[in-house]
Amino acid sequence: MAVMSDRWIRAMARSQRMIEPFVEAQKREGVISYGLSSYGYDARVADEFKIFTNVNSAVIDPKDFAADSFVDRKTDTCIIPPNSFALARTVEYFRIPRDVLVICLGKSTYARCGIIVNVTPLEPEWEGQVTIEISNTTPLPAKIHAGEGICQFLFLQGNEPCETSYADKAGKYMHQRGVALPRL
Repeated sequence: MAVMSDRWIRAMARSQRMIEPFVEAQKREGVISYGLSSYGYDARVADEFKIFTNVNSAVIDPKDFAADSFVDRKTDTCIIPPNSFALARTVEYFRIPRDVLVICLGKSTYARCGIIVNVTPLEPEWEGQVTIEISNTTPLPAKIHAGEGICQFLFLQGNEPCETSYADKAGKYMHQRGVALPRL
């Protein structure tokens, strides 16, 4: 399994619409970086956030998720309360090839501030906007900047196409747009 280069990512973005919109070169000046890097793609966080709150004393249950456990915000900067959590999504829409597994990693700029993005895979033939899980591990409020980098995706190409892809399984998060909540 090989990590794919900027040349491969660019070619797939152009020919297969693997990433839309696609930023051909890394943007860094005055922003948390995003766009194509040497062996990955730094995705941007959109301006839609679901911030967890304890106002209604909800219990988080992935089998019966209560929508009143968070507040919705559409904003250029999201403040995540101390020791709290938010959901967001990427600006980009991804179409993963059948012979590729993608790994999402948090950016070090945020990690050095105690803001952690969940490590998650994008399975072969998954398609959609990626829901991003963001934890503020600090005792201080944390600011997230919409339209700037939030995570990096690494593209790993298998030695052959998989036998069963995410699309074949009719995965529950297929074609998601917006922030997707937990589903059974």
